Amino acid sequence: MIRPYTPADKQQLLYLLRLNTPTYFAAEEERDFAGYLEKHVEDYFVVEEGNRLVGAGGINYFPEDGLARISWDVIHPNFQGKGIGRRLLQHRLQVIRNKPSINAVIVRTTQLVYRFYEKTGFALEKTEKDFWAKGFDLYQLRMPLAKV
Repeated sequence: MIRPYTPADKQQLLYLLRLNTPTYFAAEEERDFAGYLEKHVEDYFVVEEGNRLVGAGGINYFPEDGLARISWDVIHPNFQGKGIGRRLLQHRLQVIRNKPSINAVIVRTTQLVYRFYEKTGFALEKTEKDFWAKGFDLYQLRMPLAKV
């Protein structure tokens, strides 16, 4: 089940991030994620399975630029590769479709998972070494909304 995030979910989401550290996130990103959940959430969704959170991901909007950004995807390691991330991404793309001022979607991720987004139609537009932390490079991908 995909539902909107509530502040009561924060501790479980920080736990999910820790489960994915250091494989997909640098330890210092936990503070950034906590700050995001406290101050920068616009649309953020959690995935529940069996009364526990197994994934989450958000959207931030930049209507002046016609952009939406997929943000802070995290999936429980035991549930990766089971289609949860794909369903969560498709859910968010559907939400974005309903925003008339948005004409493209971007995602900023790492070299570790950018191919997941390429498989869904995003195209790599830039990279930057050690952007998130040492060993965690920025891979920014874009998809025109017409492809969504």
